[in-house]
Amino acid sequence: MKRTIKIEDLARAISLNIVYMGTRDTAEIDSSDLNRPGLQMSGFFEYFAVNRIQLFGMVEMTYLQTLDPATRMERLDRFFSHPIPCVLIGRNLTPPDEFLDCARKYDVPVLMSGLTTTKLSHKTAIYLDALLAPVISRHGGLMDVYGVGMFITGDSGVGKSETALELVKRGHRFVADDVVEIHKLSDDTLIGQSPDIIRHMMEIRGLGIIDVSVLYGMGSIRREKSIELAIHLEPGDVRDIDRLGTADNHITLLGVKVPQITLPVRPGRNLAIVMEVAAMNFRLKSIGQGGGEWLAQNIMDVISQA
Repeated sequence: MKRTIKIEDLARAISLNIVYMGTRDTAEIDSSDLNRPGLQMSGFFEYFAVNRIQLFGMVEMTYLQTLDPATRMERLDRFFSHPIPCVLIGRNLTPPDEFLDCARKYDVPVLMSGLTTTKLSHKTAIYLDALLAPVISRHGGLMDVYGVGMFITGDSGVGKSETALELVKRGHRFVADDVVEIHKLSDDTLIGQSPDIIRHMMEIRGLGIIDVSVLYGMGSIRREKSIELAIHLEPGDVRDIDRLGTADNHITLLGVKVPQITLPVRPGRNLAIVMEVAAMNFRLKSIGQGGGEWLAQNIMDVISQA
């Protein structure tokens, strides 16, 4: 997916110094991969990944210095004539004069970092992975309960926000209410966060909008959290409820399966405590210790011995 990024945002995110900006303050990016143009500096421009951010390190800069001025100018002019998004330089290496002359000629932004080339590549790729990740928005809330990212769903008015508020009072951390933006960072990793316009805000029926960060402090919130467990709140009695906790129920978000637990909502039931237990039980299951599986196995052993 192609995204338009601001060069200044890129520079701020990974601590880059802008050597040359020109009139282009944005860049079109469709890949988190970077290209090190060693082959291009040697004159090979077949299969040139022009859509990627270009990264110059010690090898590329040292090779440029070995070229005679005419050849160096020819290679750099040909390189910058392609529609590349921008150029990064590692180790605060000083580029030759021809380098910046060509960047100005073709209006290509040039940024510099004191990081080693490998670290700069890694840091930039992480930033671009997050930026280019597929994203969807879903109705629900997101909490960090004992380190477990808990995506809370249910019909409007079922009590999602009130339960999240009780969890905050019990020391857990709030991420999002009402709308959760879900980003797919890898084949099995989902990151949820709140839209900027309602970040830290929660709607409590009868009270209106409250700012959780102001009422409970910055320690009560998180900007984002991985989604590991879904809790669906269902009003009334649920007929097909999982009594042992061994059912393989899940929801699919952006192609990733997330385990789901359905909790019946009835007057007098403390859902916050149940969710705390659900989080702790999920962590136990993740290391192979599940109470339901243990009981089911014991029952099977008794039956087999009968």
